[in-house]
Amino acid sequence: MDSTIVGVDLAKRVIQVCIYTNKKVHSNIEMTSDEFLLWLFQQKPVTIIYEACSGSNYWKQKAIEAGHKALLISAQLVSTIRQNQKTDKNDALAIIQASQLADIGFINGKTHKQQQLQTILKLRELAVKHQTALRNQLVALLAEFNIHCSSRNGGIKSAVANLLEDFDNGFTCEFRAGINVAYGHLITQSEIIEQYNKQLEHSIEQHEDCKRLLRIEGVGPINAINLYVALGCGELGTFKRGKDASACIGLTPKQYSSGGIIKLGAIGSRVKHGRLRSQLIVGAMAVVTHLAKRTPKTKKECWLMGLIERKGKKCAAVALANKTVRTAFAMLSQGTEYKAELLAA
Repeated sequence: MDSTIVGVDLAKRVIQVCIYTNKKVHSNIEMTSDEFLLWLFQQKPVTIIYEACSGSNYWKQKAIEAGHKALLISAQLVSTIRQNQKTDKNDALAIIQASQLADIGFINGKTHKQQQLQTILKLRELAVKHQTALRNQLVALLAEFNIHCSSRNGGIKSAVANLLEDFDNGFTCEFRAGINVAYGHLITQSEIIEQYNKQLEHSIEQHEDCKRLLRIEGVGPINAINLYVALGCGELGTFKRGKDASACIGLTPKQYSSGGIIKLGAIGSRVKHGRLRSQLIVGAMAVVTHLAKRTPKTKKECWLMGLIERKGKKCAAVALANKTVRTAFAMLSQGTEYKAELLAA
């Protein structure tokens, strides 16, 4: 492996390739996808830096297959480093410049199997959004006619059934048909989500790391796969410690320190990986709620019970989610198993 560094800016139709060697830009040219693929297998081994974006995982896998050292770098960092106007040439050069910074953190990227898992998660996430939007709109539209959906009375299913069966309520056939179609669409979305859930459960059986993560308190199939994709492939970044990964997800207090004075604030409402953090806290909240109704059986539950008594359930749930990420990071990086330490009899 020589000292040549190649900065690659990926676009939909063209790929900008900037070759930097001996502290000088040797070339900065545009290629098609086929030309770049051929170049990868003809070029002697070099270090290739991709900007983390759509398609970067695929091209990283191809570069490694061709015998190169391939790395992904943050798009936000590249945008900060870029000089002059935004062009493909300037972007490719900025990728090289950003890679030369001291103590730079590269992104590991995903394997082909990890990409497949993430795809199913994203499709399920979209289906959930559609289901929520359909339900909210249908409930709001029925409320315009003073038809309220209450869980005590069977929810939206009962409200729609009563509307369609009552022929004396004055609604037209067209209106009834429209409501029936909307409700059918809602049912279809629920069935689609259930299919995605089954696919994820089957996928977990093929990944030992995911199966091991299921043993952590508050971690179900969705959280297990999310942690495996985010931490197992370094999607959030390359970390040396679990607390760094937890801080990146947004589960640690923000720090405002200066002159040796340390001040810790809230965990922050705006984070890059808000959905992952939200799902982890929801899982932790389920554990906290259940634990508040019984006697602790493990040392971890004793710690959590004490935290509930001092800080309340919500704070305890965030602390448990933080510990979950750190535990998962240790399990994935060290290949260890999780086993709760029981209290002495």
